[in-house]
Amino acid sequence: MAQPGYPTFDQLKIFLAVVETGSFAAAGRRLSRATSVISYGIANLEAQLGITLFERQGTRRPRLTVAGEAVLAEARTIGQGIDGLRAKVSGLLQGLEAKVDLAVDVMLPSKWLAEVLGGFYSEFPTVALNVHVEALGAVTALVLERKAVIGISGPLAADMPGIENVIIGSVPLIPVASPEHPLARAERLSPGMGREHVQLVLTDRSRLTEGREFGVVSPHTWRLGDLGAKLALLREGIGWGSMPAPMVEDDVKAGRLVRLAMPDDTGVSYRMSGIYRSDSPPGPAASWLLQRFVDVGGREGGPSALQASKARR
Repeated sequence: MAQPGYPTFDQLKIFLAVVETGSFAAAGRRLSRATSVISYGIANLEAQLGITLFERQGTRRPRLTVAGEAVLAEARTIGQGIDGLRAKVSGLLQGLEAKVDLAVDVMLPSKWLAEVLGGFYSEFPTVALNVHVEALGAVTALVLERKAVIGISGPLAADMPGIENVIIGSVPLIPVASPEHPLARAERLSPGMGREHVQLVLTDRSRLTEGREFGVVSPHTWRLGDLGAKLALLREGIGWGSMPAPMVEDDVKAGRLVRLAMPDDTGVSYRMSGIYRSDSPPGPAASWLLQRFVDVGGREGGPSALQASKARR
């Protein structure tokens, strides 16, 4: 059985130009070539593939055959791939990164992340992006290990040797529980009541915070590495715990969770910083990302309506 040959990209470009302009002459004008050159290129492509791409009898304009229609989709895919390749190489020649690895703290509001990454997609369509979501020291660890060029970290990274950081904003943390939880049903919370119940605590997958505790009140703890899992358990009435206010705002408004008026709650905020290694400053795309997080965090990082709302007593 005969096998098709290997068409050149120039032949495919001519083929696409004929389809898109509707004639050999118009394709020649687009590509600044004589009509005879266009006709010759199509004939060579048909010879390479062993099929007829255009009906030439009984029509003034070239019309795709059934085989031509089938080839068209593949030719367009190849054309778009080459265009993307050229755009990426053009960016590399200008110093633009081919890929950016970003590590973000699980506490980062999804609204901030979505806005920044949406802008990044529009601004740098040829730059691949890998996003790692981690908790506490794991974000800093990824940057230190060069697995991420920049990170959006909590306060842990502020004084870390070898790390440069820029303040982005703060996320308020509030204690919450299910409406059916004993702490939520109590008429008034007294000091120490939180110690009597299971506290859900976010744990760190890195060793940077080994032996350190953050906001742990109760000796009875369940430790989770995923903030979504912690939220699900809180909704089920399993324990109480502090959560980023933006993440539970809808739950509190809908009554699925109750903000607890803990006597020792001083309105803790989780400070977010953009970080990178001192010896590996970010390139153009990563620098743009970092600045956008600063812009969005500065705008959104003030006190929220939920933080100012009256707590359940």
